[in-house]
Amino acid sequence: MDWGTELWDQFEVLERHTQWGLDLLDRYVKFVKERTEVEQAYAKQLRSLVKKYLPKRPTKDDPESKFSQQQSFVQLLQEVNDFAGQRELVAENLSVRVCLELAKYSQEMKQERKMHFQEGRRAQQQLENGFKQLENSKRKFERDCREAEKAAQTAERLDQDINATKADVEKAKQQAHLRSHMAEESKNEYAAQLQRFNRDQAHFYFSQMPQIFDKLQDMDERRATHLGAGYGLLSEAELQVVPIIAKCLEGMKVAADAVDAKNDSQVLIELHKSGFARPGDVEFEDFSQPMNRAPSDSSLGTPSDGRPELRGPGRSRAKRWPFGKKNKAVVTEDFSHLPPEQQRKRLQQHLEERNRELQKEVDQREALKKMKDVYEKTPQMGDPASLEPQITETLRNIERLKLEVQKYEAWLTEAESRVLSNRGDSLNRHARPPDPPASAPPDSSSSNSGSQENKESSSEEPPSEEGQDTPIYTEFDEEFEEPTSPIGQCVAIYHFEGSSEGTISMAEGEDLSLMEEDKGDGWTRVRRKQGGEGYVPTSYLRVTLN
Repeated sequence: MDWGTELWDQFEVLERHTQWGLDLLDRYVKFVKERTEVEQAYAKQLRSLVKKYLPKRPTKDDPESKFSQQQSFVQLLQEVNDFAGQRELVAENLSVRVCLELAKYSQEMKQERKMHFQEGRRAQQQLENGFKQLENSKRKFERDCREAEKAAQTAERLDQDINATKADVEKAKQQAHLRSHMAEESKNEYAAQLQRFNRDQAHFYFSQMPQIFDKLQDMDERRATHLGAGYGLLSEAELQVVPIIAKCLEGMKVAADAVDAKNDSQVLIELHKSGFARPGDVEFEDFSQPMNRAPSDSSLGTPSDGRPELRGPGRSRAKRWPFGKKNKAVVTEDFSHLPPEQQRKRLQQHLEERNRELQKEVDQREALKKMKDVYEKTPQMGDPASLEPQITETLRNIERLKLEVQKYEAWLTEAESRVLSNRGDSLNRHARPPDPPASAPPDSSSSNSGSQENKESSSEEPPSEEGQDTPIYTEFDEEFEEPTSPIGQCVAIYHFEGSSEGTISMAEGEDLSLMEEDKGDGWTRVRRKQGGEGYVPTSYLRVTLN
């Protein structure tokens, strides 16, 4: 069934229907346009929200970035940011594939509809003009017939009138004949016009307008099909990003599961532990004695009468550092202004950086030497003398970095000794149960003056072993696991007297078998070739793994 057959007389209905279809298309385009604006605004707000809560400091400068909670939160923000990107992608697809294309298609449909209806109106106008001509010829024929009949009656009346002259009779008969001839011509013209109009009318209703209506039907069906496809694009644009959005949501779930409370607690310890020994017992201060009073930590430094305070011989105020006001320390090159544990970490960090720089300079020097050899063998490739300044510069850098490495190694050894001394004193004071090895060998008193002296000393000097007779721990675990094959070899750089349970003595330059690597506590388990196995300070060894 088609419009040309079934709706041949519904020109105005089809005109209204096709206009309604185009209006619906434009309304859908407007809806999608506003939908894209909603998506873009949503994505913009999400990105602004993410930017607001992202850390302002770079990750390497932000100690909080080491916590799994912070890492998970940052990952979650990044997933939300990716989610916002998918909303922007939906808006872009809808804008390009729906708004622009359907708007362009709507303009094409409007032009096509206008053309079809203009053609139909021209056909209607032509048919109406033909009908008017038919009506005019019909009225002329009717008028001529009446005039001929009237002229015939006048001629007949004069012919019967005895008083009428022969000339009047002849003139009336001629007039009647003329009117009759004119009526006959009008009749023929009316008949011809009627035949022509019927032919045009049949063509209009059975051929011309049905074709126009069929074209309108085809146009409207194409518009409806295109609009239906546009409806589908609304969901298709969403379905395209569903897998990625699902990955974003999975990433958020992974970030949530990645929070490790135990690890964060350990990270906090590693970031902020000072390495200080715990304060000892507060001595009793006898204020009943009139002289040599020593005020407690909570008392003021000057008595109320303004006289300077008097201290007993050999008595000093213990530093209650966790509760006292911390003065701003002067930054020193060896980081001695930091707590012992933090000093050790910073020195370790700088030592690793210097070693990396040193290795880079060594590699560059090797590359320059190879290039120089190539130039010497093939002079046309370059002048070997042109590389001498660069080689000399790298040599200077290597020597400078070697000195810095030695300096930082000496400072690091001293810091590790200080950490061990503080921890050992604390353990002995509080009679804690034995722990696994967890620090480097003890050092002599780690005052600032000692630190400055070590700055000038060579890194080849062994760390001070003063106080090694004092057990670092109550005891080490003497029951090792079943004997296993060594995992490497090591050489003793310094002499060490194993005075604590679980430790082993070694001589400088002695070759040892590595049984267990340092687990971060500053001790390494080794085996002597003469027999015997135990722990020695990691900083006293040069280790080579298998």
